[in-house]
Amino acid sequence: MLLRLAYLAVTNAFAALRLLPMGDRDKDVEILALRHQITVLGRQLGADARARFAPEDRAFLAALLTSLPREALGRVRLLVRPDTALRWHRDLMRRRHARNCRPKRRGRPPTVRSIRILSLRLVRDNPAWGYRRVHGELTTLGLKVAPCTVWEILKQERLDPAPGRASTTWADFQRSQADALLACDFIETITLNGQRQYILAVIEHASRRVRVLGATAQPTASWVIQAVKNLVMDLEDAGCRARYLICDRDAKFPPLMDEILSEAGIETMLTGIRMPRMNSVMERWVQSCRRELLDRCLIWNERHLRHALREYEGFCNEHRAHQALNQAAPLRTVPDPIIDPKRIDDLNIRRRDRLGGVLHEYSHAA
Repeated sequence: MLLRLAYLAVTNAFAALRLLPMGDRDKDVEILALRHQITVLGRQLGADARARFAPEDRAFLAALLTSLPREALGRVRLLVRPDTALRWHRDLMRRRHARNCRPKRRGRPPTVRSIRILSLRLVRDNPAWGYRRVHGELTTLGLKVAPCTVWEILKQERLDPAPGRASTTWADFQRSQADALLACDFIETITLNGQRQYILAVIEHASRRVRVLGATAQPTASWVIQAVKNLVMDLEDAGCRARYLICDRDAKFPPLMDEILSEAGIETMLTGIRMPRMNSVMERWVQSCRRELLDRCLIWNERHLRHALREYEGFCNEHRAHQALNQAAPLRTVPDPIIDPKRIDDLNIRRRDRLGGVLHEYSHAA
């Protein structure tokens, strides 16, 4: 608006200079012509229609017409009434006065961003804390913040009060008890000879390490019990301190399995009926196993299936990246990032194939 107003002032200043050499007769003729054009324009607009003036046009006309007396202003032919032009001038003066008297700061100063982030972190780490408890913790850290400020931060982030956030969900329980959780499940597949095979696998929630306990066409109670005994001995050798085993209510799990696990200090936790999300970590691995192995590989018989499962188990534990582990593998850590530009330009990456090219592993050449 200011740039447009300055443009109008400059152009009309040159127009005023053009009027200086003109005589009174020429000015009267031009005034009559302009008045007639305004009459024609008003007749075309009609009584109900109104001409639209931009803010800069209103400011310029108000400043130009205010110098005329009110009696002369009533004789000037305009598209608007004289009172409207005077109102434009009053609004212009009011805005100018408000701009000059505007306070330097309105209301309370904004909360420091670091305090805001810390408050949200305390709430998410401690769901049972209300805004008073968060305010007390900030005070112990030497940060002076009003309790209402913490309450306003939680309200803006749409965080419920402490009673609404204190309830523990199944996902929260799994994350808090990940080091002590195991999950197992049966996977069904059919080989090329038409035989149905059952695969029993166990996964650790904390490390995402997978253990394929075996595959058989007849998952009898004795076979499952022997697989569980092998699992218990493997966990003891690995130093795994699991305390809970999540499994569904499949009839292939015999009651004696609970006794064997309880002797090893592991309690069996059954999922709800038709609630696979209660065993989400294991179900996610089952989906990956089907998509990356079983759906892409032709399994001839049980022997071939066991070989493929051993290869896939080693691939998952030693190479496959996991989002829950920040793209690391259960038995492999993420290496330090390459910073040297010369090493980045001279990358020599080699591929290792598993199962005839069904699985690929990439590593730097020695």
